[in-house]
Amino acid sequence: MATDANAAADFYTTRLGAVAAYLLRQRLQLLWPSLPGEVVLGLGYAAPYLRLWREHAGRCIALTPAQIGAARWPPGAANLSCTAEEDALPFADLSFDRILLVHGLEAADNARRLLREVWRVLKDDGRLLVVAPNRRGMWALLESTPFGQGQPYSPGQIGRLLAASMFHVERRDTALYLPPTSWRLILRTAGLAERAGRRLIPQLAGVTITEAGKDMFGAVPTRALPRRRLVLAEAA
Repeated sequence: MATDANAAADFYTTRLGAVAAYLLRQRLQLLWPSLPGEVVLGLGYAAPYLRLWREHAGRCIALTPAQIGAARWPPGAANLSCTAEEDALPFADLSFDRILLVHGLEAADNARRLLREVWRVLKDDGRLLVVAPNRRGMWALLESTPFGQGQPYSPGQIGRLLAASMFHVERRDTALYLPPTSWRLILRTAGLAERAGRRLIPQLAGVTITEAGKDMFGAVPTRALPRRRLVLAEAA
């Protein structure tokens, strides 16, 4: 079952969702501490994480693939989100400096077509950050969270998929060693669980994080893929 935007939004309003978002944002901020003036795309369900860069980035846009539904972002402000078919992103070539793909790869109907579109709209010197549920982690086993939906991946699988889609891996990281439970005692020790898990059981992280750049020597198709209809969310 793929991620649903409404279910994901509900999850992030829970205590567990808030703690998970906080822990993951910490890792993302270490990789991308500041993006002044850059154009950023959050692809999948990225709303809980785009706030890291919105204040200083030149522009932040959220896009949810049509199969997971529309999600308005940011709340209480002019809408900066849309929804579209994953293999027909409504942006010109070389539009973005950075693309964050979270709750997107595991939900993709066709992961290679999605990544091909990401390659197209990412600038030649841009960077892609892929967050995906780790197939060996506890979070991939619990369907009550967005990390337990869709197709989980091992780090090696993500690396091979990126290589086949004309990207090369730059850096790897992990997050969410916290057990996916709402018990308050465990949530209060989330920081300790993250530090211990990173040292003792790195292979059992809840999510894998992969930063990639474009492979400029990859082959470029000579004809465009057939494009399906676009579905755009209401803009304010």
